[in-house]
Amino acid sequence: MTGTSRVRRWGSDLASALAYPTTSVGRVAASVVVAVLTYVLLILSTFPGMSMQMLGAGLQWFDETLVLLTENVLATNGWFGLGLILSYAVLTGVAVVDVAAQVSVTGISSVSDLAGVLPGLLASGCASCGAGLLGFLGFAGALAAMPFHGDLLRVGGILLLLGFLVRTGDPRQCRLDA
Repeated sequence: MTGTSRVRRWGSDLASALAYPTTSVGRVAASVVVAVLTYVLLILSTFPGMSMQMLGAGLQWFDETLVLLTENVLATNGWFGLGLILSYAVLTGVAVVDVAAQVSVTGISSVSDLAGVLPGLLASGCASCGAGLLGFLGFAGALAAMPFHGDLLRVGGILLLLGFLVRTGDPRQCRLDA
């Protein structure tokens, strides 16, 4: 297979994987719910101390906390950083819906493909907002030492998600590579 045809096939597979969640209202709803939950988790994990204090004072502070931390991400990482977080959340929603379809079509053995992307989900999800989930786990210092506020790790996680989606393609179709 030539390089041009391989790139075309990758583009086609990525387009199929990204389009799959739009094939029914239920899939759109599921991917939106997962994307929103991912965004909320990533934003709340940007400043775990503040999130726990605000939400510990009551759930009436949830929206205020979300807005303040989104503004904080925008102030510290700019539009590019916020765009990476949004991209990560949307791609996670698509990937979860695709995995669910892949499991329903081919069974649990297909989840082995997901094992390759899990480190990217954890690592870039953690760094997508600064200290993130690794901060919850006590590794905030490691992320603080990273250049570009963790943007490189975010880009790496997005590339892992895109690679997973290219490998998946349309999860309803079984394909064998020659």
